[in-house]
Amino acid sequence: MNQNALTPDFSDRLSQVRQRIAAACEQHGRKSTEVMLLAVSKTFPASDVAALAGCGQEAFGENYVQEGVDKIITLRAAGLEHLKWHFIGPLQSNKTKPVAEHFDWVHTVDREKIAQRLSEQRPAHLPPLNICLQVKTSTEQSKHGLDASTLDALAASVARLPRLVLRGLMTLPEPGNEANEFAQLRELFLRMQQTHPSLDTLSMGMSADLETAIEHGSTCVRVGTALFGHRTPKGTPPA
Repeated sequence: MNQNALTPDFSDRLSQVRQRIAAACEQHGRKSTEVMLLAVSKTFPASDVAALAGCGQEAFGENYVQEGVDKIITLRAAGLEHLKWHFIGPLQSNKTKPVAEHFDWVHTVDREKIAQRLSEQRPAHLPPLNICLQVKTSTEQSKHGLDASTLDALAASVARLPRLVLRGLMTLPEPGNEANEFAQLRELFLRMQQTHPSLDTLSMGMSADLETAIEHGSTCVRVGTALFGHRTPKGTPPA
């Protein structure tokens, strides 16, 4: 069998996703430069990340702490120090230290305790850690995030912490209700910008709904499947 047939064409996949982003931006009167493409590389090997980075992608998102840290260390040792790493999974307080030490962004802060630990554990020689607050816009019990009624209090707390920079909001909508939840988050975002001018990031939208997210103001779409393909079933160790 031709081995090349088994190798994903990352350049083509990246081009297709960028074209989707550009088309959605044009349709809604936005510039494509307003939307960051975050490649979600969870469960995929560091070699796939390196391949996509070789096509020009620089921002990568990881959901699992140890897997993400291992990739960051491996790829930095291989000379890819310029890549930017975003933690986008649920974060437990006992795992904040490696995230604070290795990642550039955290999209899933929903408790003051998590924010405090990230600030305390962020090394002094690194720039402040960029923070998005995860808001629960869905009624699904399985969804993570803080209630909108507590958003102002947590935002104020994060803004006071010395090793963090409050950058924006993030949500994971309920399937079938994406437009409503994206619109809800955008309203919260615009309101919060009045008191927190550092907010510039609206993290919402994935492979299946990035066009809808861009319509509602997303500045960061988190795309995995469209770039890397379908994932290994949960519970199977990454290669």
